[in-house]
Amino acid sequence: MNETLKRTLSGAVYIALLLTSILFSTESFIILFGVFLIITIYEFSNIVNFNKVFAILFGTLLYTIVILISHYNKQTSAYLNDTFKSNLDLETNIQQLDLVLLAITLVVSVKCIIFLFYDSVQKVSISSKYLYLLGYITLPFLFIVKISFGTNDYNPKIIIGLFVLIWTNDTFAYLVGKSMGKHKLFERVSPKKTIEGFLGGMFFAAFAGFLISKLYIQPNPAFSSKSILIWTIIALIVSIFGTIGDLIESKFKRIAGIKDSGSIMPGHGGILDRLDSVIFVAPIIFLFYQILYYVS
Repeated sequence: MNETLKRTLSGAVYIALLLTSILFSTESFIILFGVFLIITIYEFSNIVNFNKVFAILFGTLLYTIVILISHYNKQTSAYLNDTFKSNLDLETNIQQLDLVLLAITLVVSVKCIIFLFYDSVQKVSISSKYLYLLGYITLPFLFIVKISFGTNDYNPKIIIGLFVLIWTNDTFAYLVGKSMGKHKLFERVSPKKTIEGFLGGMFFAAFAGFLISKLYIQPNPAFSSKSILIWTIIALIVSIFGTIGDLIESKFKRIAGIKDSGSIMPGHGGILDRLDSVIFVAPIIFLFYQILYYVS
């Protein structure tokens, strides 16, 4: 099987699996991204030479506990009380929990950006490995789930729209960069990325944001102009921070001396290679939603 066919087939399987899980039910979406989290932790642990067993147990437990407390509080309390004949009350201030988790994630995101831009940082310390496991890998997966709920109930259109924007940005950044790219964006980390490709990806992502709002989200007429503005801003966030997320993963791989984070997707690499943009973007999108909620 040639490389192009292999890449096409594995990409099609990935997209089909992703869309099916998102559209089938809330639970299938949460479970799939729980599986993606485990694979991503495994791949990241290989890259930074971290204890895989501890990392996977830590990440899986944190993801499961926060999801159960945030979205299945009553069911979890009832199950535990029935099983252990207890009288537990897991009632939690979800907004405060989210803000604490978001603050941690944003602090680690800043650390990731410093790691990216400072050439002197060519080694990942032990303490940094723990921080990256928490705020660069595990918590962003929680925010991928949380932004899919919008301001209330699970809405698959939000997460599908986000992935469409990421795919649009990546595709057109590649196409524009390949055909018109002359000026390198960040050559020492990713030699193939160009400024022209970055701007091209941003332009087409913004246009995709407009189309998503008008044709897919289809808001009430009174909210239409605001929805277009929101999705255009989301597209710009995706383009800027998605590119940074991609570069950060490239820096980790460059230090480790590897090309791909894994080989689970023939022709594409690992799951981290596929999700490096979305895990860096998700906390920023969640922050944007919180700002919208408080100012509206």
